[in-house]
Amino acid sequence: MSSSTKGRLSASVDPDLLRAAEASVAAGRARNVSAWVNDALRMKVEDERRLDALAAFVRDYEAEHGEITEAEQRAAVRRARARAIPVRGSAPAKRAAR
Repeated sequence: MSSSTKGRLSASVDPDLLRAAEASVAAGRARNVSAWVNDALRMKVEDERRLDALAAFVRDYEAEHGEITEAEQRAAVRRARARAIPVRGSAPAKRAAR
């Protein structure tokens, strides 16, 4: 199906999501509910592609270097937090070492 040809979709959605779509249309952030749903589906596809790419990267890395351990993951989180620059408010209080 080309990008200029649209397919019809009938779907049941949670009431809060329908209200959010309608509010977005009323606020002028989407042309109509169909456009809002189309954008949401596109974002979901992009998220899944990124997650698939990340999974492939980790799979390839682990195939070459061995499984990433929980200790390595914790150390990486500590390094990332130490380099983080707060952009709102103040830095969170330091937690006791685990």
